[in-house]
Amino acid sequence: VQLQASGGGLVQPGGSLRLSCAASGRTFSNYALGWFRQAPGKGREFVAAISWTEGVTYYAPSLKGQFTISRDNAKSSVYLQMNSLTPDDTGVYYCAALLMVVPGTITWNPERWHYWGQGTQVTVSS
Repeated sequence: VQLQASGGGLVQPGGSLRLSCAASGRTFSNYALGWFRQAPGKGREFVAAISWTEGVTYYAPSLKGQFTISRDNAKSSVYLQMNSLTPDDTGVYYCAALLMVVPGTITWNPERWHYWGQGTQVTVSS
């Protein structure tokens, strides 16, 4: 399985970025694909996820409304639209995949996600 994240970069506070994750190597039915982020010196934090088949979305409560996750099954890709960015959003953003053992149920615990991409750096600074 390969999860290729892209789209990170340097953006000014208040700006927007759209991250992409290209998924390959298996079929992702019964999987959720999601995003985590890791700020310098901190642990990996759940951001958002989407079920591959149904398109149900899940968000960290503090980020709902600011970030939007979507998918394009034809392109086997997941996207994260990030708006109104602040320096607190700085970090490495990782794409990950989780087999939903119980349909419709995800975990925010990164240790339980099954596949990971290499991460893309997002820096919010003036």
